[in-house]
Amino acid sequence: MPRLKCTYREFLAILDQCRFEMIRHDGGSHRRYRGIVAGTVRLVDIAYHAIGDEIPRGTLESMIRQSGLNKRLFRK
Repeated sequence: MPRLKCTYREFLAILDQCRFEMIRHDGGSHRRYRGIVAGTVRLVDIAYHAIGDEIPRGTLESMIRQSGLNKRLFRK
């Protein structure tokens, strides 16, 4: 079974494919995205320093939970 694994760049690409929009950027590393999943507005907070870094597993699980998207999208 593929592992739950993703870089910030890959995570943002998946959000983009699922029509999430960036609604806030503090000028630094923190961003907030908004999308609609199954009729519910979902907000995802993302903070990174290097977009190519792999997301730590606990952080990735939290971001997936916030997004309401299926974990299968993030497996490699």
